[in-house]
Amino acid sequence: LKPRPHSRRRNYLYTVMEFVEGQTLRQWIVDHPKPDLESVRNIMEQIALGLEAFHRMEMLHQDVRPDNIMIDVTGTVKIIDFGSTRVAGVAETTPSDDDDAILGTMQYTAPEYFLGEPGTPRSDLFSLAVMTYQMLTGVLPYGAEVSRARSKSAQRKLSYRSAQTLNPEVPVWVDGALRRALDPDPYKRYEAMSEFIFDLRNPNSAYLTQPHVPLVERNPLRFWQGLSALLFCVIVALLAWHHGMR
Repeated sequence: LKPRPHSRRRNYLYTVMEFVEGQTLRQWIVDHPKPDLESVRNIMEQIALGLEAFHRMEMLHQDVRPDNIMIDVTGTVKIIDFGSTRVAGVAETTPSDDDDAILGTMQYTAPEYFLGEPGTPRSDLFSLAVMTYQMLTGVLPYGAEVSRARSKSAQRKLSYRSAQTLNPEVPVWVDGALRRALDPDPYKRYEAMSEFIFDLRNPNSAYLTQPHVPLVERNPLRFWQGLSALLFCVIVALLAWHHGMR
């Protein structure tokens, strides 16, 4: 979102921003519950370009979410709401009284913030990947569990649910890219946002085979049905053995 240049003397402190005629990404998701992959790529690529511009200036947005993304009538994406943005030089000269405060919206906030750790460009990448996953599947990758995981051990227990289980049309290599970008450990994510965007459009050979996913994640209903049937057989066998012993 661009500020408008002022042409007359200002007597008060204010900023005038451009008017964006369009809708938020939140509304776009509501209007497009099953978007095609190319539409998702187009939106994510534009957001990534904007965030990379932030990062080159040593700024972190820290509140990347559908409500803070505008799409105008021409399809151009605009990043808005800089209330949580961290500017390196400003942050160093004016330290906050509450460094552990979560500035963004919890469902889209990177796990490291909940440990009280400072954000990095990989934190904005995590938020971008959450939106990508949501657009392709209709749900959040970890639900509300991320905000409850306030220790490293708890975060290691966070389990990524394959996007393919929710939307079979998601290519296996796109699912692999999402899995990496959404890793709770920031050091296991992509180093650069451009790498993630590239892998959304170009098959990465490392993700061309589906990793083993436990049945409880791939098909929870079948898992519990199978477990119930197994327990039933065990009970019948025990009853038969007990009856025989009598």
